[in-house]
Order: sequence, then C-alpha cells, then structure tokens
Amino acid sequence: MKIKINEIPFLENGRHSVMITEINDGTSEHKGIPFFTCRFENEEGFATQRFYRSKPGMPIIASLFRAVGLEVKEGDTLDTKQLLHKQLSIEVSERTYQDPTTGKEKTIKEATHFRKAGEADTSQATQS
Repeated sequence: MKIKINEIPFLENGRHSVMITEINDGTSEHKGIPFFTCRFENEEGFATQRFYRSKPGMPIIASLFRAVGLEVKEGDTLDTKQLLHKQLSIEVSERTYQDPTTGKEKTIKEATHFRKAGEADTSQATQS
C-alpha cells in the first residue's frame, strides 16, 4: 500500500499570523473537564491548543475571542463556531509538564499570547 502524506508541519516556536481552521470539543482524560480545541494554520504549518471550560480557563478563552475581534463581557454565552476562519496572531512555544496519569515528563507545543492579526509585538523593547 502506498500512502501519500500531505500534512503540514508544526509551526516553529515564535509569533505567527494564523487562521482558525478547525474546532473540536472534548473532555480531559484526567479530570473530566470539558474543553474545545482550535487548530491554527498558515502556509508554514499548524498548531493546536486546548481551551478548558473552567473558571481558570475563562480569561484565556475571552482573550482568544477578543483577538479575533469578537466583543466579550461578563455573563456572555460564547459560541465557538464564531471563531472558525478568523485571523489572529499567536505565540508558539514548548511547555514541559509531568503527565498525571503516567508520572512521566511530557513536552508539548502550545499556542498562547493571542493578539489581533497585524497587531504589533509590544512585549519586546525596540532598540535603536
């Protein structure tokens, strides 16, 4: 059997302008917390990120919605379908943690620091 692979690679660490191309729902394996996963893509590659529907996860979810230009305020009910095909800027990095099930160390790529597409990077000082 011949299989042609046509998958784009993981995005390199750093800031990327991307589009949200896919959203899936799930439940965490360890604590049963509901989440949704976004797939962020551009011509260089992709990254995926889980967003947990928990009290600590709400500010992160709100920042994602704001980064794609959707207004969010306390008490709103958000529909993840509104995120599909929206552009934004993400920062891709690696994070290492101890897997609660196996106790082994795992390293994953994650997408963080969501910004509106084209928004300047204000976290680094400009040198002259």
